Amino acid sequence: MTPAQRAMTQLAEWPDLSPCEAGCGTGPALRSARDEIVHFHSDRDVDLHLTAHAIQRLHYDFAESTAIRLVPGSRWVTVHLDCEADVDLLLSLVSVALKAHQNGPLPAGPATAVCNFHRVTVLERGEDPGTHGTPGG
Repeated sequence: MTPAQRAMTQLAEWPDLSPCEAGCGTGPALRSARDEIVHFHSDRDVDLHLTAHAIQRLHYDFAESTAIRLVPGSRWVTVHLDCEADVDLLLSLVSVALKAHQNGPLPAGPATAVCNFHRVTVLERGEDPGTHGTPGG
């Protein structure tokens, strides 16, 4: 079972989440009564819908994590699942997202479903970003 499958299986049991198709059109997702919360795009990459306030509050913690990718201006955070600790991180962040969306403003419409899919490139650990994509590199 892949890390994303393990996370999906665990989160699908949470009473505040229900399965749906990702609004971006790629992969399964889970939503609360108000918003899409998490998109499962691959065996290791997951987009999590937070609020601007939650991202701002956790920004420094995100900077310390090798699993988190941010896109400026996006309310979605990409979590790359390499190990069980990353799955645990995702589960904790889903809890933060549920609480943030419960107390936040109502969704603005379909634009809230625009996640970071295809806007984040995750390099495998140990890959040199200076040679990624260059001929001979």
